[in-house]
Amino acid sequence: MIYLDNAATSYPKPKNVLLSVMPSVNNYSFNSGRGGYTQSLASAEKIYSVRERVGKFFGFSPQNVVFTKNCTEALNMAIKGSVKKGEHIIISSLEHNSVARVVNKLYLDGICTYDIAPFSFDEDETVAAFSSLIKENTSLIVCTHSSNVFGVSLPIRKIGELCKNHGIRFIVDGAQGAGVADINAKRDNIDVFCAPGHKCLYGLMGTGFMAVGDNITLDTLMEGGTGSSSSLLTQPDFLPDRFEAGTLNNTGIISVGRGIDFINSFGRDKIYSHEMSLVFALYDMLSSLNNVILYTPRPNKNKTMPILSFNVKNVPCEKVAAVLGDNGICVRAGLHCSPLAHKHFNTEKIGTVRVSPGAFNVKKECLTFVDVVKKL
Repeated sequence: MIYLDNAATSYPKPKNVLLSVMPSVNNYSFNSGRGGYTQSLASAEKIYSVRERVGKFFGFSPQNVVFTKNCTEALNMAIKGSVKKGEHIIISSLEHNSVARVVNKLYLDGICTYDIAPFSFDEDETVAAFSSLIKENTSLIVCTHSSNVFGVSLPIRKIGELCKNHGIRFIVDGAQGAGVADINAKRDNIDVFCAPGHKCLYGLMGTGFMAVGDNITLDTLMEGGTGSSSSLLTQPDFLPDRFEAGTLNNTGIISVGRGIDFINSFGRDKIYSHEMSLVFALYDMLSSLNNVILYTPRPNKNKTMPILSFNVKNVPCEKVAAVLGDNGICVRAGLHCSPLAHKHFNTEKIGTVRVSPGAFNVKKECLTFVDVVKKL
C-alpha cells in the first residue's frame, strides 16, 4: 500500500506512538484526578504532561489546553462559546464544514450574521478582504490555517494582527497546519486554536484539542461531571475542567503527547521540508502531463501545506481515486467536506483528487503514483 491521504489521517504512526498504546491502557486506564488513589493521580499527572507539551508547542498555558474527541468538536465549542445574539462573524472562502456549517447554523437559528472573505494568493488582498467586512458588531473572525483541499495557507499572523487592532476574537482551525507549520498563538495573536490529534500530530483517532488564550472566556457547549466543584449544579468556571465534562480518552491523549515527542525529536522543519519536497516533485510531474488539471501555482514553501488537488481531463475524480486504489494507492476524491473551497476554485461541480504525502512517504512512491495517473 502507498498511503497518500495524510490530510485525512496520518499513517503510519511513529513507532513511539504505537508503543505507547498498551502501556497507557495498562497503567493509565483510570479517571484522571477523580480519585484519591495512586493510579488516578498518576493518570492526572500523565494527562497534564501532555497539556504541557501541547501548550509549549503552540504557545498556550498548559491549563488552557482542553482535550476533545476531534477538531470538529473543538471548533464547535470555540465558535458557539464565543458568539452572542446579534453579533457578526467573518470566515474565509476556504473553510471546512467544521467551521462553515457551525457558523451557518448560528445564522439559521437567528443568533448571528456572517460574511465570507475571499482568499487571494496575495496576502495583503486577503487581509484587506477581511478588513472590508468588519462591522460595528463584528465579534469574531474564524479561519482555517490552510485549505484541506488545495493546501494554500492564509496569512494567519496578519489576520491575527487585524483582529487585535479591532478588538475581535480570532479562532484558528489548525487541522492542516498543527504539527508541520510554524504556529505560535502569542506571536500570531490567536485567541483560540483548535486542532486534531490524529493528523500531523500523529496521535490516535478520536483525539483533538481546543487551546484558549489567557483571559479568554467561553460559554459551555455541554455540561457534566468534571470531578471538581461537584457540589455545584453549574459547570466550573476554570480551565480545563469547564470544557472537559465526562471521561477523557487517556490513551488517545497520551498518544498525542508521544506524537509531539516524535516531531520534536525529528524536527518540525525537517518534516515539513521533506513533505514539501514530495509535493514539489508531484506538482512538477503532474504539470508535465497534458491530461492533468492543477488549480494552484507551484506550491510556495511556508505559504503552502503538503496537499495537492488535481483532476484528469474527462475522467471523474472518483474514478481516478478508484483506479489509484486498485493499484494500492490511497488518495481521496470529492468535495472533501469543504464546498466553500471548491466554490472558490470553481470545482464545486466536479470535485478534485487530493494527494497528501506524509513524513514516511518517499519519492519512489510518488513516481509510482504518477505512473498510474499517466495511464488514465
